[in-house]
Amino acid sequence: MMALLLKWVVPWEFSWVFLATFLLACVLYWRGCRKLRVSFGRRLTFWIGMVMIYLTLHTYLDYYAEHEFFMHRIQQVLLHHLAPLLIVASYPGSVLRAGLPLSWRARALRPALRSWPWRLCAGVLLNPAVATIVFVGFILIWLVPHMQTLAMLDWRIYRFMNWSMLASGFVYWWLVLDHRPRPPGRMTPGARVLSPAVTMTPQILAGAIVTFSKTDLYPIFELCGRAFTFNVLTGQLVGGVIMWVPAALIESIGALLALRQWLRLSRSGRIRRRARTAQAAVRPLMQD
Repeated sequence: MMALLLKWVVPWEFSWVFLATFLLACVLYWRGCRKLRVSFGRRLTFWIGMVMIYLTLHTYLDYYAEHEFFMHRIQQVLLHHLAPLLIVASYPGSVLRAGLPLSWRARALRPALRSWPWRLCAGVLLNPAVATIVFVGFILIWLVPHMQTLAMLDWRIYRFMNWSMLASGFVYWWLVLDHRPRPPGRMTPGARVLSPAVTMTPQILAGAIVTFSKTDLYPIFELCGRAFTFNVLTGQLVGGVIMWVPAALIESIGALLALRQWLRLSRSGRIRRRARTAQAAVRPLMQD
């Protein structure tokens, strides 16, 4: 029993970079929870998302993702959609920041956030249009059979694929689930609700193409050696449905969470106050 458990816990491909990054985030969140009052629901949501990331990237499940198309799609949906959505929905930013020692925040974090390289990168990568295009683009790029083959044959490209999916998911959901009005938020509350419907459409189309295809689009999994023995087209069909239905469902949930934030901002009057402030600033200019 213990040997079977260790088989699933031991990483298929060990990564010091991933392990160090993962442990750092866990320690910072744990320290931050000791300093701030964080609800049980937010803590649970954060840790479920972190467990998903660890299981999909640093356990034996990664072996199946490299040897079966539909398992690979499950991995990508978890990395790109569900895990980032859960973690961002727990709003861990203030908790992680509180987990840093005060001297680190004063001497390292604040100067870094005020530096021009960070402002430049944030201005580009956190632009709503760029983040949305990147979010959808990485899904479609890694579905191209040639790109999928390259990722499966080169471990560096494979890891870049996984990290790119995870990073683009975090950036996108951070913009969509922002609880602030615009400004300082980068998207209006209405755009946050509509954005998942926009990004959902090309994913549904891509999933439908894969689902109804009558040819093996990804023979690289045959070359790598399949983990299961059932029909190739059946596995491809299941993978297409996973791209089609669960991914669309997760994005619908994200849109509902964004709608909840919009209603909260409206009830609190923060949107109307922002609008009145903007009108008051523009009125003297129009009179001149």
